[in-house]
Amino acid sequence: MIDRLLKGAPAFYVWLGSLGFLIMIGAGAYVYQLVEGLSVTGLSRDVSWGFYISQFTYFVGVAAGAVMLVLPAYFHGFKPFKKMLVLGEFMAIAAVIMCMLFIAVDLGQPQRIMNVILHPSPQSIMFWDMLVLSGYLLINLLVGWVGLECEKNNVEPPKWIKTLIYVSVIWAFSIHTVTAFLYAGIPGRHYWLTAIMAARFLASAFCSGPAILLLLALVLKRVAGFDPGKQAVKSLSIIIAYAMAVNVFFYILEVFTAFYSGIPGHMHPFVYLFTGHDGHNAWINIWMWLAVALAFLSLIMLCTPSLRNNESVLPYALVMLVLASWIDKGLALLMGGFVPNMFETVTEYTPSLVELAIGMGVYAIGLFIVSCLWKIALDTKKEAGTF
Repeated sequence: MIDRLLKGAPAFYVWLGSLGFLIMIGAGAYVYQLVEGLSVTGLSRDVSWGFYISQFTYFVGVAAGAVMLVLPAYFHGFKPFKKMLVLGEFMAIAAVIMCMLFIAVDLGQPQRIMNVILHPSPQSIMFWDMLVLSGYLLINLLVGWVGLECEKNNVEPPKWIKTLIYVSVIWAFSIHTVTAFLYAGIPGRHYWLTAIMAARFLASAFCSGPAILLLLALVLKRVAGFDPGKQAVKSLSIIIAYAMAVNVFFYILEVFTAFYSGIPGHMHPFVYLFTGHDGHNAWINIWMWLAVALAFLSLIMLCTPSLRNNESVLPYALVMLVLASWIDKGLALLMGGFVPNMFETVTEYTPSLVELAIGMGVYAIGLFIVSCLWKIALDTKKEAGTF
């Protein structure tokens, strides 16, 4: 099926070429970082995790979000989602690869990855995170490719694939739960020290992941004529609305707990994120207020049936939701955890141009992988008559 990449419209190859150009820029920035060291980033002694780890965290959620299609389709026999299943699985593959790349660039020297492999420790959360991410990547690759092959040949999937699909549901929950434990297991960081960190991560994943998938599916409808189906779009948008409502509710719980308890260590990260702390007015402040506005506006639009079911309005609600969740998890989560530090002093963190260029390159790699896999999937569906 890979030969389908050799047959496509000129616009498709222009798109891939543009992504390739961005990948080269990111690769050049990474070589510069490799030579000069992490001093070219905005990281410091006080802020040891930054843009790379925050993007890793966000895309683990995007990868886990594919389960919102698998659960209804296989556990409840909801057939409208089956047309989009392979797209969700292939998107999860790209998201997991992006996660691994963000970890690799954050380590500085890539050979340090071998420390986890050569010296595995069950007591290390990072070891378990590597294990579940690698397993989830393999599961989605097998399930997606074999399922597409069966669709092409018009045969039923083998029984072992169905078993693997059920395993993938549990695995999807595990990859983001273990990622949350990386944060919640650090007792000195009050912003992360919460029992509902894993629940917050999952709620965020189950709204942002499907939202990105649905947005891309709607783009496909315009550029490639692929129609996911009205029932699929309607049902998935309802799932996104519920997940977003839970996500917002969990964040409100954190704010209430921090300020009603009056514990300084829990309050200070929220104060810093929204208004600055001890005379420091951070650049993140305007982003946080924007995230709040986008979150509530998208929630109102998604919870209003007339707006949610309008395919001209729905994309705007999804874009706002994705931006709000990305600001919360892709920017604020790391900064709130590290700033102010445990001694109540502020070390500002701003991603450097090198970090942003490398991040852009990783994003381009993810889009390149999704574009190629979805091209194969759509061409195969056309051939099988299931387009």
